[in-house]
Amino acid sequence: MSHAVQGVDQDTSVWGWVKSIVSWLLLLVVLAILALTIVIPRLTGSTPYTVLTGSMRPTYPPGTLIVVKPEDPAALVAGDAITFQKESGNPEVVTHRIIMVRQNSQGETTFVTQGDANPSPDNPIVPEQVRGKVWYSVPYMGYVNSLITGKQRALMITIVVGGLFVYAAFMFVGAFRERGRPRDDVPEVDTDNADTVVLQAVDPGAAVSRSAHRRTNGGSRW
Repeated sequence: MSHAVQGVDQDTSVWGWVKSIVSWLLLLVVLAILALTIVIPRLTGSTPYTVLTGSMRPTYPPGTLIVVKPEDPAALVAGDAITFQKESGNPEVVTHRIIMVRQNSQGETTFVTQGDANPSPDNPIVPEQVRGKVWYSVPYMGYVNSLITGKQRALMITIVVGGLFVYAAFMFVGAFRERGRPRDDVPEVDTDNADTVVLQAVDPGAAVSRSAHRRTNGGSRW
């Protein structure tokens, strides 16, 4: 019987570890997403953008969050994905890939870009139109980024980070209490004598016979 109880305790312990590992993995995933979409761009001076069209499929499909980092135009080469103003002075931006870097006789540089899914190139642009180079991207997070304003983003950071710390503390305290909780004492059964115990319980006549024998021997001594 003791072995059956120990088996249940072991399964419960394994299940508890599984739940703990899954919880921590989810926590790390949420923290990673928060860092990639909000914290890192702020710390590095980068800008997150949401891809709205399919011109850069399959690399950056609609809904992708791209983080654009400022880059020296002189360091840009063919193959780089850049974000640039469609027209100089126009705040509307586009993210396409450089397919050619040109330089005229006066030393002025222009970039020819084209969307990965577009059949034809764009009009050449000048370095002043370039906002930066795509640093990294996070699939599907662009829609969330479009719905959140600056103030909402700051509030979300505070709420999410605070909530994650509270959750982590709760999980840590729960695990600590679970480890410190004493287990119920279960008597160990000696498997070598298990048959003897069962025979004594099943054969009450043998116990009565031994009791009568003890009483008889006791009377002879007196």
